[in-house]
Amino acid sequence: MTDLHGFLTNYINAYASMVICIILCMAIPYLLGSVNFALVISKVFYHDDIRKYGSGNAGMTNMLRTYGKVAAAGTLLCDMLKAVISVLLGQLIYNAFGIGGYLAGFFCVLGHIFPIFFKFKGGKGVATVAAMVLTLDPFCFLILIILFIMIVASTKYVSLGSVICCMLYPILTSKLANAGLSGWGKGFPVLIS
Repeated sequence: MTDLHGFLTNYINAYASMVICIILCMAIPYLLGSVNFALVISKVFYHDDIRKYGSGNAGMTNMLRTYGKVAAAGTLLCDMLKAVISVLLGQLIYNAFGIGGYLAGFFCVLGHIFPIFFKFKGGKGVATVAAMVLTLDPFCFLILIILFIMIVASTKYVSLGSVICCMLYPILTSKLANAGLSGWGKGFPVLIS
């Protein structure tokens, strides 16, 4: 009876630890993703709200049009950095089956698009997704960025390149992982299968 009690206690403790790690991989990156750096930079450095200008969007493109290259570069860098930090944190907290980074990256992007701090109205998430892919699977990122550049160069539509690359990402990372060409991409097929 004591052995059964010890086994059940260890099993429950392990399961509880796993659940806590998964919740941390979701909550912390979501909150980090919810920080809109276009709004932060416009308020801190320009004492204004970027949403009052141009397209009304609090994103990098509107920052470029309104405040210039330095503000846009700062927004881009910070939006990408929050994804990198989230993925690395996810890998550190919960790396079973390699899904901690993917889970954290997904919730960072979700927070960026639907931020809790700004009434769930956020950015498009393209730079955040790109940084997530770069951090999780640099080889996959290299293939997608080449494809993105080719699409944009031939069509002049950045949005078309973004959408196609986002649609191809799960397929490409799965194929690369199954072919053994991606050591980091093994977690994503587990998430989608």
